[in-house]
Amino acid sequence: MSAASLPPVNVVCIKWGTKYPAYYVNRLHRGVSRFLKRPFRFLCFTEHPEGLDPGIEVHPLPVEPFEAEIVAAMNREGRKGAWRKVSLFKPGLAGMEGPVLGFDIDVVVTGPLDDLLDFAPGKVCMRREWRYERQGKDGGHGSVFLFDPAKHPFLYEEFAADPAGSVARHKGSEQFYTSMTALRHGELTYWPGEWISSFKRDAMRVFPFNRFQEPRLPQTCRVMCFHGKPKMEEALEGWTGSLWRGTRPASWLARDWLWGETPEA
Repeated sequence: MSAASLPPVNVVCIKWGTKYPAYYVNRLHRGVSRFLKRPFRFLCFTEHPEGLDPGIEVHPLPVEPFEAEIVAAMNREGRKGAWRKVSLFKPGLAGMEGPVLGFDIDVVVTGPLDDLLDFAPGKVCMRREWRYERQGKDGGHGSVFLFDPAKHPFLYEEFAADPAGSVARHKGSEQFYTSMTALRHGELTYWPGEWISSFKRDAMRVFPFNRFQEPRLPQTCRVMCFHGKPKMEEALEGWTGSLWRGTRPASWLARDWLWGETPEA
């Protein structure tokens, strides 16, 4: 069966607040369009839909009755955040049926995506968090994730039943909650680490090579995650965080993220 004849999948992201401009979503959509061969819906949940490209389904940011509990629980953990991605797990959201491939918007698609969907059908899939991988521990990274609301309703239901307890038991980390809850149900599978790369861990050169060598793009990388610093604009132009941490410009971002645009587009 050809990829084009497969049932459509759902590709989702959340644009919350004004920290990231609309072009972050637009460029993610174009990257998915380039590298996902099967049919898909691309849904963006946001309260700021201005500037989003045609072809992106715009949906209101979900509002949950337990949002105040999340904020209070996060404050007790000494952290900030609203755990917005938990809403994506709610069965029936925006009429989504079948697999849901979710992205943070501070990522760049650099390679084929169909393998992510075919690796472990019916499972919750994430990349193992880099620091846990080094320590031989369980726990997933949440910049890219795969689930099916009909098969994994527990991801929403268990959190909704005890928001404060879920935050406290999982270190105030949404991705830790998602991965460990799926693991407890026997539904978690880790994607091969080489498919999901971290710019600051896998692309940036170590000192002193970072001063004269361009950051690498691993050949097996499907998605490059820009969690923390630097973000894409900084990596494109070159960035210095300290005497030891910094990077030369990543020229390959002009191809895989800018799509011929200027950084201000």
